[in-house]
Amino acid sequence: MARAICLRALTGAARTRQQLADLLERRGIPEDAAAAVLDRFGEVGLVDDAAFARAWVTSRQAGRGLARRALRAELRAKGVDGEDAEQALAQVDDEDERASALHLVERRLRALHRVDRVTATRRLVGMLARKGYNGGLAAAVVREVLDEAGSYTDGPDTDGRDLPGGDG
Repeated sequence: MARAICLRALTGAARTRQQLADLLERRGIPEDAAAAVLDRFGEVGLVDDAAFARAWVTSRQAGRGLARRALRAELRAKGVDGEDAEQALAQVDDEDERASALHLVERRLRALHRVDRVTATRRLVGMLARKGYNGGLAAAVVREVLDEAGSYTDGPDTDGRDLPGGDG
């Protein structure tokens, strides 16, 4: 029964050994039976935490733009041990992280064209922080992108469109 549960779980997506162990525990499978099935799945390559971690990091960093800190937390939550996680995270270097942050800010900036620079900075740095970027990198990237955009003032919009009684 443990074998069938694991095979069904692996049909949809790759899983870590810990995720499968938790699933088997919730289903009431005895610990020794679960360990035997998981050991066998590991031997034949159906469960490979290192491969899972590499694929997870590649997918989440490229797709969601997550920083290493956020990726590390996600891997830990999925039960990937420290060494496998660190090896997977080594795929992402400082330049990859900076390029991802730039891309995220440039993409998000389009929606912030009507706010002042201070508000745009706060929102963009907050977005990067939620994705695991450290404050120094986030501030530097946001400053760089806003400087390049050049259309941001230091205060609220003053063209009259957003002010009460404005003609916009």
